[in-house]
Amino acid sequence: MPLQMLNPFDPQQPFPDPETALTEPNGLLAVGGCLSVQRLLNAYRHGIFPWYNDNEPILWWSPDPRLVIVPGQEKISRSLKKTRRKGIYRVTFDQCFAEVMAACAAPRKDTDETWITEEILEAYKRLHQHHIAHSVEVWNGDALAGGLYGVAIGQVFFGESMFHRQTDASKIAFVTLMTYLRQWGYQLVDCQVRSEHLVSLGAKEIARAQFNALLQRYCSDKVSEQAWKNA
Repeated sequence: MPLQMLNPFDPQQPFPDPETALTEPNGLLAVGGCLSVQRLLNAYRHGIFPWYNDNEPILWWSPDPRLVIVPGQEKISRSLKKTRRKGIYRVTFDQCFAEVMAACAAPRKDTDETWITEEILEAYKRLHQHHIAHSVEVWNGDALAGGLYGVAIGQVFFGESMFHRQTDASKIAFVTLMTYLRQWGYQLVDCQVRSEHLVSLGAKEIARAQFNALLQRYCSDKVSEQAWKNA
């Protein structure tokens, strides 16, 4: 089945059924469209996210299986517990969203490429302005040591990317966020696709159909009014 081409001038255009996504590459569902707030909200509610390089059109994905974690089921290693006890780091929320995204987009050791294009950065900054996208910052003194960002809809947090400049800083961001998500009433964290790093932190794969059923259940439910206001 050919990929559906999305109309960039119609953000309300429905996505195709995720079960029609390609198996190779895994989860590629549609091409084109736009990155408006409305389009992105519609995508995430249906388990779909954009992921593409600078020289490509917008590509929309819904992989199978899906990597997820339930707040409260994260794994904290002995060494990470030791790092937390030292009290080196301070954690905040939504203090410098754009800086966190820029740090996540910075070249990694194994590649100079990044999927966080300027277009993606501007789109998620708009989501942040609408209190839909959020960041977690980890500080060592006044220096930004690590962090992560993602999209929050109902009782689901869709993790997008994380970074670290100092040892364990991204892990501190992750486990601190998981603690707060549980307190605020979140039921599910989407980690998108398998990575051994996230599996080591407690993430597990589930079938796409099961994941989308959970989205139907949780994306319309409310969380605590204190969400994203604590740190």
